[in-house]
Amino acid sequence: MKPAQTSADGRAYSPTDRLIMALDGALKGASPRTRTGVHNPGVDVPDAELSPADRRRSAGMMRVNHTGEVCAQALYSAQAAWSTEPVVRAMLEHAAAEEAAHLAWCAERLDELDSRPSRLDPLWFAGAYAIGSGFAVLGDDWSMGFLDETERQVVEHLEDHLARLPRADRRSAAILRQMQRDEARHAANAVRHGARRLPLPARLAMKAQAAVMKFVAARI
Repeated sequence: MKPAQTSADGRAYSPTDRLIMALDGALKGASPRTRTGVHNPGVDVPDAELSPADRRRSAGMMRVNHTGEVCAQALYSAQAAWSTEPVVRAMLEHAAAEEAAHLAWCAERLDELDSRPSRLDPLWFAGAYAIGSGFAVLGDDWSMGFLDETERQVVEHLEDHLARLPRADRRSAAILRQMQRDEARHAANAVRHGARRLPLPARLAMKAQAAVMKFVAARI
C-alpha cells in the first residue's frame, strides 16, 4: 500500500483513511441536518409554491446534482490519496470542502421538496472512487486533466439544469448558480496545476458515463 501522505493540516493520512473520510463526508452531506459552515445561497431566496409536476421535476434534478456531489467526494478523496505533490493535495482538499457544502445544499433542497437522494448513491460513490484512483495513479498531470474535464462537463450540465428548472424554482437555481461558479474555478485550478488534456475517447466515455448516471439517479 502507498505510504500515508501529509495533508494540508499537517497530518498523515493513508489512502484508506482518505476513503473513510470521503465516505463519512458523503453520508453526512446526505442529511439535510448537516451544516458545513458555508452559507447556502438558496436560503436568501423565497421558496415559491410549486405545482406537483414542477416539484417532481425540480426534485429529480436536485437528486441528480446530489449524486454528482457524492461522486465528487469520492473523486477528490481518491485523487488526494494518490497525489505525489503536497500543493496538489492541498488544492484537492480545499475543493473537496467546497463540494461537501454543495452536497449539503442539495440534501437540504431535496428535503424542502419532500424528496430524497438516489438510493444508488453508495454504488455511485464506489464507482467514482475507483475511477478517480485509476486516473490518479497515472500521475498528477493526468489526475488534474481528469479533474479539469470533469468540472468542464459539470459546468455544462449545470447550465442545462438551470435552463430546464421550473421558472418559479428560484431557490434551486440560486444553489446551482453558486455550484457552477465553484466548479468552473476548480477546473481553472486544475489547469494551473498542470492538467493534461484527456484524449477525445476518454472525454466521450466520461460524458456517456455521466449521462447514464443522470438518467438513473433521477429515477432511483
